[in-house]
Amino acid sequence: MSQLLDSYYQQIISLLEKIREEEVPTIDKAAQAIAERVAQGARIFAFGASHSSLPVQDIVYRAGGLMLINPLYAPGVEALTTRPTTLGSQMEQMPGYAEVVLNNAPLKEGDVLIVVSVSGRNALPVELAREARARGIFVVGLTSSKYTEAVTSRVPDGTKLKDHADILIDNQVDAGDAVLSLEGVPQKFTPASGVTSTAILHSLSAGIIENLVSQGISAPVFLAANLDGGADWNAQHMAENKDKIFYLN
Repeated sequence: MSQLLDSYYQQIISLLEKIREEEVPTIDKAAQAIAERVAQGARIFAFGASHSSLPVQDIVYRAGGLMLINPLYAPGVEALTTRPTTLGSQMEQMPGYAEVVLNNAPLKEGDVLIVVSVSGRNALPVELAREARARGIFVVGLTSSKYTEAVTSRVPDGTKLKDHADILIDNQVDAGDAVLSLEGVPQKFTPASGVTSTAILHSLSAGIIENLVSQGISAPVFLAANLDGGADWNAQHMAENKDKIFYLN
């Protein structure tokens, strides 16, 4: 087997084990806090810009996923739909956009917002967390502590995502994200944050489901639409929870 292939899997396994050992208590705390708020009528939203939008996309409207998680849209920063691709990276550095996004979003006081930013330095996710929290929205941040400590803030007030989250979860990747090295290649390559961030968000969803059920509250989960009866199941449960779902229009 290629040494690099084996090394990548070993690095990913090591990071996931570290998350299980060090971050599960924080993830569990976040799941409990979110479920408690949902029980009181809160809605759940999640945001990521550029490649940090991909883990968010992976927990929204998908088989086995919690129906109650809504993406927070910010045109121009989604990783796969923005053209040219470089535009998203520049827009997430732009101060002031977060307030525009919030002013045009359905979030309200008491809701939950999950903000994913691997570096934790760019203006859009940082200001989004700051402004949301100021509006009485519960903020869960997902970032890399090593990365954010290694870089300066791109926010005029000098703050980072870590400064504005009610609960902060660490995806454990290094600064720069990449995990492999090879003679002849001047920089590290092959990132890990997509895997670790996605795993964290799925485990957070599992914790929310568990906590809702323990309180006797329905936790609607998507059945794969490619299974017989899946589409009907999903339509029924989305209709029953339409007051908490905002991604259908």
